[in-house]
Amino acid sequence: VQLQASGGGLVQAGGSLRLSCAASGRTFSTYAMGWFRQAPVKEREFVASIIWSGGRTYYAPSVKGRFTIAGDNAKNTWYLQMNSLKLEDTAVYYCALTPYRADYSGYYYYTTTYDYWGQGTQVTVSS
Repeated sequence: VQLQASGGGLVQAGGSLRLSCAASGRTFSTYAMGWFRQAPVKEREFVASIIWSGGRTYYAPSVKGRFTIAGDNAKNTWYLQMNSLKLEDTAVYYCALTPYRADYSGYYYYTTTYDYWGQGTQVTVSS
């Protein structure tokens, strides 16, 4: 599976961006897609995930209410709509994919859960 993340850029605080992650190669009937981010000198952290099928979504507390994860299964593409961006949202954002293996949300919060990763896209929020 290959993942290609795109959509990052420079945006002012309070603005919006939409990240995309396109998948190609092997497909799974049920899987989880996650977005993570990594700021300089920080560890990679969970942002959001979506379980397909079923559409259950999970968010980190820091982004809940501002970010929305969604997918277009027909296009093998998933999105992270980011609104009301803050300076602290500045990071490299990564998409990741794993076959569905566990039925509790916390399982999908960990980087080690995911088998496939995109290359990352930079999001910079300015004041």
